[in-house]
Amino acid sequence: MKGLGLGLAMIAVAAAMWAFSASSTPLTLRVVEHADTDAVTDTGAKGDSVGDVLTFANKVFDAGNRKQIGTDNGHCLRTVVGQAWECFWTLTLGNGSLTVEGPFYDTKDSVLAVTGGTGTYLGAKGEMRLHARNAKGTEYDFVYRILK
Repeated sequence: MKGLGLGLAMIAVAAAMWAFSASSTPLTLRVVEHADTDAVTDTGAKGDSVGDVLTFANKVFDAGNRKQIGTDNGHCLRTVVGQAWECFWTLTLGNGSLTVEGPFYDTKDSVLAVTGGTGTYLGAKGEMRLHARNAKGTEYDFVYRILK
């Protein structure tokens, strides 16, 4: 009987956790990246080629693009010439950090996976939508949809 009580308690806790996660409202975080430090290291054939590496450590601003609120730091590997990179980076804010991983497209919007976080964002998962604010690729909207 004691084992049955423990089993029922575990089922009740699991059901409560499922109900909480199913009803949790995602947190939306909007920031603007200033792509001032982006640098491509040519690793293979001269010019744009598979395997080239893009590195960056840029300032990140609030949604109104007025006040710096953090930084990002990461790298991308060229996977399709003239079309796509596979990226990983960390957004660092005053209350914690978020990591993302996924494709960055040269000429269209991207959606990357939120793979984790620290501080306020500990245990974060979700997605980040990336949109170029101009044709030069000097500023990007990052819209994080974060679940915990």
